[in-house]
Amino acid sequence: MSKQNLTLRWGILATGGIAQSFAKDLTVDPKTRNVTNLTHVVEAAASSSSKSRAEQFLKDVDAPSSARAYGSYEELVKDPNVDIIYVATPHSHHYQNTMLCLNAGKHVLCEKAFTTNAAQAKLLVNKAQERGLFLMEAVWTRYFPISAYVRELITSGKLGALTRVSAANDKAGDPYNKHADGKHRMVNMDLAGGALLDLGIYSLTWLFQTLYLTQPEGKRARPSVVGSSMKKFPTGADTDTTILMKFPNGGGDEGDAQGIATTSMIVDSDVDGKGTSGPAVRIQGEKGEVQVWPPIYRPTKTRLILADGTCEDKQWPQPGPGKGSGWYNGFGGDMQPEGEGQGMFWEADECGFALMEGRKEGRLEGWEESVLIMEVMDEVREQNGMKYPKEVESVEYPLKMK
Repeated sequence: MSKQNLTLRWGILATGGIAQSFAKDLTVDPKTRNVTNLTHVVEAAASSSSKSRAEQFLKDVDAPSSARAYGSYEELVKDPNVDIIYVATPHSHHYQNTMLCLNAGKHVLCEKAFTTNAAQAKLLVNKAQERGLFLMEAVWTRYFPISAYVRELITSGKLGALTRVSAANDKAGDPYNKHADGKHRMVNMDLAGGALLDLGIYSLTWLFQTLYLTQPEGKRARPSVVGSSMKKFPTGADTDTTILMKFPNGGGDEGDAQGIATTSMIVDSDVDGKGTSGPAVRIQGEKGEVQVWPPIYRPTKTRLILADGTCEDKQWPQPGPGKGSGWYNGFGGDMQPEGEGQGMFWEADECGFALMEGRKEGRLEGWEESVLIMEVMDEVREQNGMKYPKEVESVEYPLKMK
């Protein structure tokens, strides 16, 4: 691969809603976000149910006519023209699917949560190291300009020593009525359902990228963890979880800092969808705070409030083809404004930059941190007696999943 310019050829493993959002974002011209040496191409897609479904997916995302459709993941990973595979299955299947890709010699961007437990994550990292392959958890939010802005406020000292960060990712989904049969991925334990892994990963992302990643590498330390799951769906899935953490040196040389992560399928961080509920993330230091408005997985507004009287609002729309283009992207039935990308191209760019630079892991969340966050979620589940079926937690490979 050229060190100066790269056309990154993607294989899309699974054809659900998040895969469609990602693949559509790959079609956005990188120049709209000031990237001039990298191009993304949807080279192939695979559905585990049928080739025809993969063919329809490629049409829906406007993939090139040369893109190939496969009716199995095993066929996809054998495609010699695919450089990297985006794994978009439920997190219950990430370990098996990602291991399949790595064994086939493919670089991987795997959706979050990375796996269902830390033991699985460690084995994936070991396999990537063994094969000399790039592997990254798809925590897209970390690569947004809005996230870079928040981290710079912290590292510049503008907020002073941090004392506390709170982050809420709550999406009222009425699971008791909408998912009463227990089959939906959000509540199905065979798919590692529950609020923690699906929604809580974003709350933890904000805590870790502000209180952990901003510390010098030599000072980053494992936080203490206390978790509480207040409710459980009849299947055993958590509907509400709160995590209290203390980050050693998270407050800089002045001492520790607290992190509070909440997540729920019952209440909402943004009740009316207009931001009336206020910020869902508050990063508080001795000199002031920065607030981030929901949804925290794709935020577009910040407010900086400092003790010196500063009060500054910023809007952070996503780039894309622009108004008048007739192009739309979104997820879960929610479309973004015309011509505005979903924002998943930032993490795709990071994969390309890493391959051009010879890196094997993400710049803003490497293997060590992905494993640590899985360990935190393991600890929360253990404290609250939340277990997934044996095959979902298993590190055996290959293992046929339901």
